[in-house]
Amino acid sequence: MIQSMTGYGAAHHTENGVDYALEVRSLNNRYFKTSIKLPESMQSLEPEVEKLLRSRLQRGSVTYVMRLRSSGASGAYAINADVVAHYLSQIQDLKLPAGVEARVELASLLSMPGVCQAPEQDDDSRAAIWAIVERMTGEALDKLTAMRRAEGQALRSDLLSQCDRIRELATEVATRAPTVIQEYQQKLRDRVAKLVADAKIEVDRESLIREVAIYADRCDVNEEITRLASHLVQFAKFCDSPELAGRKLDFLTQEMLREANTIGSKSNDAFIAARVVEIKGSIDRLKEQVQNVE
Repeated sequence: MIQSMTGYGAAHHTENGVDYALEVRSLNNRYFKTSIKLPESMQSLEPEVEKLLRSRLQRGSVTYVMRLRSSGASGAYAINADVVAHYLSQIQDLKLPAGVEARVELASLLSMPGVCQAPEQDDDSRAAIWAIVERMTGEALDKLTAMRRAEGQALRSDLLSQCDRIRELATEVATRAPTVIQEYQQKLRDRVAKLVADAKIEVDRESLIREVAIYADRCDVNEEITRLASHLVQFAKFCDSPELAGRKLDFLTQEMLREANTIGSKSNDAFIAARVVEIKGSIDRLKEQVQNVE
């Protein structure tokens, strides 16, 4: 199944005077990587959120951002009076130079570590919040997955189009390959005939046949063409498989490039060399596109 790793999903919910806003984004990555940003009061839910993401997504860089906005007193942070008193006590104990007075601004004091603390949550409150987060995450992931699948269909069309082009070029190479050997044989005969005529040297017919056979074996690309065709069949099969196929497609493109390079190294013909360049260009296109397939 072709599914892109690029997607976006969002969800919103309001309950008990608290507005929840969630955004989930994903980009291509060879592995699965998460960046989870939760409000301080929900930090304990991060392992559960990551577990939920892993259950739905296999590859990609996933950014998960949850924001809260409370319109009631229930979301207000509590001021720890003991911590405030301790800060003030330390300030009073400071030995300042003569003529210097200590002035404490309330806003600065409230920003000190430990002064403002998130409201305490009991087990029932945490369970209720997790139920909201779980439901919103599922909704956002449904939207993200739908976008990834839609883009995956566009990727599939482009990938199969490149495969068709590679297949056409490989057919041209396979058609041309026997002609190359025949042309080499004729050139060798003409060269030998010229040597015989000019220097009156006799050439053993068996040696001539052996030379042509060695060249034919060295330039034979039938095996590579067959393997390349097999890779193309497998590639198309994985594109329509119900399983996620990103890693398999990536491996197949590497194997295709290996066969193309071998064909290029064996050929001693301008026509075949030009087709190999085009084949490698299409394979590079495949490799680039496959990097975004989950």
